Formats: sequence, C-alpha cells, structure tokens
Amino acid sequence: MSPADGVLVVAAGFAAGGVNALAGGGTLLTYPVLLAVGLPPVLANTTSSVGLVTGYAGGSIAYRRELAGQRARALRLIGAGVVGALAGAVLLLVVSGDAFEGVVPYLVLLACGLLAVQPRLATWLNARGSAGEHPLWVPQLLIGLGAVYGTFFGAGLGVVMLAVLGLLVADDLQRLNALKGVLSLVINLVGALLFVATGNVRWFAALLVAVGAFAGATAGVSLARRLPPQGIRVGVVVVGVAVGVTLLVRQL
Repeated sequence: MSPADGVLVVAAGFAAGGVNALAGGGTLLTYPVLLAVGLPPVLANTTSSVGLVTGYAGGSIAYRRELAGQRARALRLIGAGVVGALAGAVLLLVVSGDAFEGVVPYLVLLACGLLAVQPRLATWLNARGSAGEHPLWVPQLLIGLGAVYGTFFGAGLGVVMLAVLGLLVADDLQRLNALKGVLSLVINLVGALLFVATGNVRWFAALLVAVGAFAGATAGVSLARRLPPQGIRVGVVVVGVAVGVTLLVRQL
C-alpha cells in the first residue's frame, strides 16, 4: 500500500466513523476504498468491520451522557445481537468470494435506501412521541435479524438498529441513538473477533481505518448533538449509489 493509499484509507475511516455516529452507513465509504487499494471483496469487508470497531467504541464513549440509565435495557438486547452477529459472520465466511461480490451491489443500494428514508423515519418516530412497550422477544428477534445483516455486510446497520428501537422502545430519540451505537459496537465486535480468529483481516489497512474511525466518531457525536446530519447523509447516499451502480456495471 502506497503512502497516498494509506492517507485515503485513514480519511475513509474518519468519514465512516463520523457518518456512523450521525446516521449509519460508514461501510459505504470504507468498503469501496479498500477495494480500490487492492483488497478482494470479502477481505475488504472483513477488514472494514475490524477497523470500524474503534469508531463504534468512540461514539459510545462520547454518548455516555445519553446512555445513563440504559444498562439493563442494553443487556436485554445484546444477547440477541451476539447470536445474530455470529450467524452473519459465519455466513460471510462460508459464501464464495464470487457469490459475495455478486450480491454486494444490491446490499450497497439497499443500505443507500435505508439511509435515504431515515429522515422521514426519524420525523415519524418523533411525531409518535413514544413507542409502546412490546414483549421482550419482539425487539430481540428484530435486533438479532439486523445483526445477521450487520456482520454479513454492515452498511446501514445503525439505521436498522435505530428503526427497531424507535418503533419498539419508548424513549427520547437521542438516547435511542446512543443505545443504537452500543448495539452496533457489540455486533461489529463479535464479527471482528471471528474474522480475526479465522485470519480474515488485512491488519495494516484495518489499523488505518481504526485510527480514522475513532477520531471521526468522536467528532460525529459532537455534530449529532448540534447539527442536522442531512447534508452528510445525502453525500453518503450519492457516493453509495455511485459505488453500487459501478459494481453492477462491472459484473455485466
């Protein structure tokens, strides 16, 4: 990897960390950059997942004020996230590289769609005022299913988590965003540990992503408290659609 490539990977990590703290979808930035510097598709995805763990951790640390009083709630949901994360990570490792490369453009476009509708979702959740409490297994099931997707690909995981929490858990949206960050951290960490244990990580690239992601997440939480993330979200969606279409064209 050249010095210029290294700078590009760190910048992608920084942007991804910030985007994940604001809305989710950071993988849409790191994955194509890792492809561009020479990593094959599955390895680019696993390396991105390992590197972005620090970004989720940084966001959770920065959100500790909003996490106050949510420990019991988080513990009730984390188990389902761990089970789903293991299933998604195993699925990623057992599919062939060609099969993964074939499905990735559609996953990228799906993630872009999730990010695009998030503002309307957030407005609707705020308008509801509160979400009725549901039987515990309902959010656990949906968190688990979201975790399968989260470790198989990951882009848009935060949007999925926030949608589930906003629909099924009664609380302020900022506090739910903080809880979303913790769940995303655990899910990503479980996948990362499995990828590390099986040797599916390009360590230097993962380290560069990690350095950028931690700084980006800390900055992203600060912005999330003060600024509407619409401009950043639109930029990520535009980039993501371009990446998805490009990957589709390459398969023709």
